[in-house]
Amino acid sequence: MRFAWIDLREVPRPQLQAVVDAAVHTRMAGVVATDAELLRTLPPTITRVLATAAPATATAKKPGDAEPGAKGQKETKPPAGSGIDVLLRRFTTQGELDALAADHRATGGTPAAGVIDVQDDRTLKLSCAGAMALPYTVIHFADPTKIPLEIVLAAAESADGKLVTAVADLEEAAIVFDVLERGSDGILYGPHGADEVFALARLLEATTPQLELTTLTVEGIRHVGLGDRVCVDTCSHFDEDEGILVGSYSSGFVLCCSETHPLPYMPTRPFRVNAGALHSYTLGPDNRTNYLSEVGSGSTLLAVGADGRTRRVVVGRAKLESRPLLEIRAHAEDGRLVGLTVQDDWHVRVLGPGGKVLNVTELRTGDELLGYLAKDQRHVGLPIGEFCKET
Repeated sequence: MRFAWIDLREVPRPQLQAVVDAAVHTRMAGVVATDAELLRTLPPTITRVLATAAPATATAKKPGDAEPGAKGQKETKPPAGSGIDVLLRRFTTQGELDALAADHRATGGTPAAGVIDVQDDRTLKLSCAGAMALPYTVIHFADPTKIPLEIVLAAAESADGKLVTAVADLEEAAIVFDVLERGSDGILYGPHGADEVFALARLLEATTPQLELTTLTVEGIRHVGLGDRVCVDTCSHFDEDEGILVGSYSSGFVLCCSETHPLPYMPTRPFRVNAGALHSYTLGPDNRTNYLSEVGSGSTLLAVGADGRTRRVVVGRAKLESRPLLEIRAHAEDGRLVGLTVQDDWHVRVLGPGGKVLNVTELRTGDELLGYLAKDQRHVGLPIGEFCKET
């Protein structure tokens, strides 16, 4: 589960209280500050992270050592009732990292967080070691390339700790969460105002839903003549049971198959869906529809599997060409009509129950298709509770 820590250290003073209130309201995972008194005012639902300037130097407690807080012994955990959950300390050497890890072991599992600036090969290797040894490792990458982050993610694949990447803005946060398809566990972000906290909350919630697909029964097929159809070329490789949802009506869609399966006379195009006529709706993220005529380079669509799983895919291009068209009419168990107009060609396919691949020119009355029934009508692609009849 990805998360964010709000860094208060660079927040403009006039905006500080509003940012704190927004962090609490949006249930951000944590807040980082150098002001212990400020952190103590926060509710226990937020991880209160106290950033200290001093590097880690404590060592693990051995039998006979003085109790924490005694003369000559450095405190290695926040005292009970302090209102501080995690101490964030900088480490720049292997010795300082070892001290942080020893603190964590000595305090019986109290979370320890280390922060490091990755500027070269030495600090990159040290950040990888930190990700393996600490409950939290906060990394600031000096260079804009995401290759060092990829290396840390790969090195820490089996680690129990959480990797937190410092980001400069929300655009970088979105990128960091997608690196290697896994992304950083969390981000550290210093907003300029409360609006950015709310925008970050929306980014964290931007997951795609599991859809409940339904079985549709074909009731009619007819050749309708020449028209314009759209092929959607995405920037992703579809699985064999994946496609996109397309329909002539906003209330219902058919799962159109990608060109992942072998075809005679031409190679596969595992990134493409021969989707349908340009008037058709396609279901995208955030429960919003778009006409195929509106889809283009940079658009985001919803890839849907036969089991209802979904993910975002980015469109590389949409290709509009005139072709003979075929209209498919089907109905759901409740009698709802679902229509789909596609290119009239054997190479165009839809998916049936269980991910069965069906060539559209071989469909017959009574055949079963996989589809999705929307709960609302649409206005400019957005769901709306109004009366609307489509024929």
